[in-house]
Amino acid sequence: MRTHVATACAVAALLLGVVTWPAASKAEPGVTATELKIGNTVPYSGPASSYSVLGKLETAFFKMVNDDGGVDGHKIVYLSYDDGYSPPKTVEQIRHLLEEDQVAFTFATLGTPTNSAIERYMNMKKVPQLFVATGADKWGNYKQFPWTIGWQPSYRTEAQIYTKYMLQKLPNAKLGILYQNDDFGKDYPAGVKDVLGAKYDKMVVATGYEATDPTIDSQIAQLQAAGANAILVAAIPKFAAQAIRKVHDLNWHPMFFMSNVSISVGAVIKPAGPANAVGMISAAYLKDQSDPTWANDPGMNEWRAFMAKYLPGADLTDGGYIAAYGLSKTVLQVLQQCKGNFSRANVMKQAANLHDVSNPVLLPGIKINTSPTNYHPIKAMQLESWDGKSWKLFGNVIEGQ
Repeated sequence: MRTHVATACAVAALLLGVVTWPAASKAEPGVTATELKIGNTVPYSGPASSYSVLGKLETAFFKMVNDDGGVDGHKIVYLSYDDGYSPPKTVEQIRHLLEEDQVAFTFATLGTPTNSAIERYMNMKKVPQLFVATGADKWGNYKQFPWTIGWQPSYRTEAQIYTKYMLQKLPNAKLGILYQNDDFGKDYPAGVKDVLGAKYDKMVVATGYEATDPTIDSQIAQLQAAGANAILVAAIPKFAAQAIRKVHDLNWHPMFFMSNVSISVGAVIKPAGPANAVGMISAAYLKDQSDPTWANDPGMNEWRAFMAKYLPGADLTDGGYIAAYGLSKTVLQVLQQCKGNFSRANVMKQAANLHDVSNPVLLPGIKINTSPTNYHPIKAMQLESWDGKSWKLFGNVIEGQ
């Protein structure tokens, strides 16, 4: 999928051969006097294709930005390619974006294994890899990878929050963990171990799955057979929905925690059966369209108005559209702070210079902060449970340890 945004006057001038860019622009890939080129990869196909809504919204968001005049006289050219959630394909697409399309930087590239495959290349090239759409804890490694920055709360932090709550309610719990066998999934056992320490081996049984597996039914049955009375599922939407259905089909009733990346009503809860997920617990940092609490919220009304104009007919119950809007508003803040200097160095500098930034789709009390030594923009979350119709927040906004 490619989205090209260009002005007719710039095209005409190029055809006539009369355009001369300022000297500074010549040295900056992806930047001309009138355009800024940004790259992205997302799975429009494959096992994680439910996340394609992020790429669709981001494309629409930059169309809105361009309709409003762009940023400091620059229209945004947003090139979003399908990588099928396959790391080798991601590498291929990213090389094309950098070497052929000459993008200034990448934004919201989706997936832990896919971003892991390009991280060294991006840093070697000194190209900003902004606000990757994955919560792996390693995206905060500013010392080793100064050109790569995360956005959403760390999966490891999320797991710490679940474990603390579990210990309050079930001090002697036996926790079963189903995790995707990559850096995404492995952050969850690590976060649990941060809290349990020496008790981990006694209290936890964990099993993994591959993103290419057809089903995780056998792993769920294995966790039940091991005597788990609590379960934490760290899975992408396809397998999250399978896990909910399998737990229900087994007539198993553990304390059920679900990774925040797989709580979309449209992509997970509906396919699994809303009644099958009643009582399931997760942690949120974004407002949820299905929660009546936000029916008249100004921030969510802003999002709804955007959706109605730029993505009419889209499934408003899919939380991916909300996450993508939050991501897009954040990168727009960075571009505005650049004040027309879209060099790679300045883009990265501004991405690491966000202070108490509000965002219309974040929960109250949660703001975005970065610095040269803080590449985790969002650190707080709030627990929530599914009541059969919507997610209900409970407790206070909290941070991991």
